[in-house]
Amino acid sequence: MKQHTRCSWAEGDALMSAYHDAEWGVPERDPRMLWETLMLEGFQAGLAWITVLRKRDTFREAFAGFDPQKVARFDEKDIERLMGNPGIIRARAKIEATIRGAQIYNEMAARGESFTDFCWSFTGGKVIENDGKTRTVSSELSERVSKELKKRGFKFVGPTIVYAWLQAVGIVNDHDAACFRRAQVAKVAQVAKAG
Repeated sequence: MKQHTRCSWAEGDALMSAYHDAEWGVPERDPRMLWETLMLEGFQAGLAWITVLRKRDTFREAFAGFDPQKVARFDEKDIERLMGNPGIIRARAKIEATIRGAQIYNEMAARGESFTDFCWSFTGGKVIENDGKTRTVSSELSERVSKELKKRGFKFVGPTIVYAWLQAVGIVNDHDAACFRRAQVAKVAQVAKAG
């Protein structure tokens, strides 16, 4: 069986490889998934992504499937419940930021602002194709997006977290030049653009 060449960060762990092969970098247009991924990236702050990935199913269960309508109504009792859940990252500030993030998401929707349109507006709806050789943890784009998210009240959205999110949701294609997913993701982006 032919072995695929992956981005180096995705090697050595079956869960990371599966995430890389199926999800990472694929252009995401679903507003709820864009929001969920942004919230999970916030939980990653100061940690490795594998920590979040291993807990993702429990996060989804604990946060009502990351349904912004439900999460926005979480109260102190819910915060205490979450703080007692060993299956998630129990950081009160991150939990509170997720609840506030849901409220902001809903406020945007109430104003008729699509979270998808907002997220993709920074690139005019296009995927940024990086060269696949240069590694960075932030960019001018992530700084702009971070600034706008903070202006709206989101927390744990610094330029580094936002850059990781841009990569994860496929707004930026940062698959390594030799990675088998690079061309596949670029093709998905072209089909989405044409559709």
